[in-house]
Amino acid sequence: MTSKLKQHFPMIHEREALLEQIQSTPSLRQQFDSWQPYQQKEFLDFCTGVRGVKLLYDFFFKEILSPEYTPERLNRLLSVLLGRHVTIKQVLPGDSARIADESSLLIMDIIVQLDDGSLADVEAQKIGYAFPGQRSACYSADLLLRQYKRIRDRRKKKFSYLEVKEVYTIIFIENSTGGFREFPEDYLHYFEQRSNTGLRMDLLQKYLFIPLDIFGRNIQNKDISNETEAWLAFLSQDDPEIILRLIGAYPEFRPMYEDVYRLCQNVEKVMEMFSEELRILDRNTVQYMIDEMQADIDKQKNVIDHLKAENDSQKAMINSQKTQLQEYHRVIQNLEQRIAELEKQLNR
Repeated sequence: MTSKLKQHFPMIHEREALLEQIQSTPSLRQQFDSWQPYQQKEFLDFCTGVRGVKLLYDFFFKEILSPEYTPERLNRLLSVLLGRHVTIKQVLPGDSARIADESSLLIMDIIVQLDDGSLADVEAQKIGYAFPGQRSACYSADLLLRQYKRIRDRRKKKFSYLEVKEVYTIIFIENSTGGFREFPEDYLHYFEQRSNTGLRMDLLQKYLFIPLDIFGRNIQNKDISNETEAWLAFLSQDDPEIILRLIGAYPEFRPMYEDVYRLCQNVEKVMEMFSEELRILDRNTVQYMIDEMQADIDKQKNVIDHLKAENDSQKAMINSQKTQLQEYHRVIQNLEQRIAELEKQLNR
């Protein structure tokens, strides 16, 4: 059976031929057999066009939107998201700009320097972190400090803070959590620091959070009406109907899908990539559970602290009431003693 996508991209594998290639190659068969049945199905589905490819996986994103080989693509994506013309000057190594995080929830991460010297950290999370604001602020600060040190070391005594440029943190989230769900119609959340008085001051750190699952629910059964929606659909949607609507309305995405399916021709490389993504997902799930459990622990601690404070307050109140009762008893005893003395005087 020919998939809808194969009708538009003839290089897509036939399912039977792909399975035959896997089964006839011992290393591929061993790898394939190590996956769970639902994982095998997912791999076969995107390789044969039953479903689209998830472009936010690190391997596909960096190949299809390579700042080195096809810089115009990532330039355009960032320009659309940031609302300004962007040209990538260079890609920066990520290791020194990251706080140690052995169990990262990231499935993609790339740091680029733009033509005006500003930096953009573009990342994708399979599962949203339990503490997205705190974490992003830490990484943004780390990236800003990295830029500051580099400029200061280069300029020496001629250094000026005016040379330090904006740092953009752009986060795609496949499965959002927490507060994002309270805004079911919104999937572009921009953040920057502002004063309460209207005083303008460039504090350099800016953020964009994009919950793609919320975008997906909003785009179902709707036309793709602008370039932002087109890019988000390209990055997140694997429904063939949406993909066909996308390339129909925005044909400039067709060459990118063609590159995707050319990559899929290298079965060994794609299987290796998919296995790595599965390992990352397993690690992600564990880390997410840890974060969720920590959040529950912190919440329970807050409840316990609150109850303890109430208990201490009640104890203090009880002790105060006991003191008052003791004082009342003393007053009563004094009154009774005075009454007794007065009665003696009356009986004389």
